[in-house]
Amino acid sequence: MKENEIREQIVELARSLFNRGYTSGGSGNISVRLTDGFLMTPTGSCMGRLDPDRISHLDNVGKLLNGDNPSKEWLLHKEVYDARPGCGAVVHLHSPQAVAVSCLNNLNPAQVLPPLTPYYVMRVGQLALLPYYPPGDRALAQAVGRAAQHHGSILLAHHGSVVAGKDLEDAVYTSEELEETARLYLLLKGQPYNTLDKVQINELKKRFDL
Repeated sequence: MKENEIREQIVELARSLFNRGYTSGGSGNISVRLTDGFLMTPTGSCMGRLDPDRISHLDNVGKLLNGDNPSKEWLLHKEVYDARPGCGAVVHLHSPQAVAVSCLNNLNPAQVLPPLTPYYVMRVGQLALLPYYPPGDRALAQAVGRAAQHHGSILLAHHGSVVAGKDLEDAVYTSEELEETARLYLLLKGQPYNTLDKVQINELKKRFDL
């Protein structure tokens, strides 16, 4: 896919996420890896009203090559790319259900959400939880980079989700599945519920080569 096509894809998928309430105002950011760095949504931009020509283009060390100044979370995205060589895109959202879950106590930091559906297992797998850091903080980016070595999906306490994908569609679809599972978890909270068991999960892993 050519760079101009990737820019248009970022605009299209970002608008879709915004219109469906996965992010609001100027929150959230998206990036896509290129051979010479990565494209990223600009600082303060609304994901529902992006201009493809103003999307930030950074090199592999984070230097701005063209476009507007990038989101303050650019280093977070770079850390994910450094940790995951096969990652082609990163989506960071402040989606309400996932943020709500991140504020609950007594969560398992190695697996925040239970395996409620096969789609969660197939797309998200294991969701890690990181403690709170201020947005844009270098320590946050470094913590995400460490977690990304073992987890493609990460929940930031009181903040939102970070999802790595093989490409932008993959990262967006996984972010959507994470938010849907967070919604189901909140609906079920306080009620007895069943999860997929280890046999069922292993069967999914074999069947879909997870």
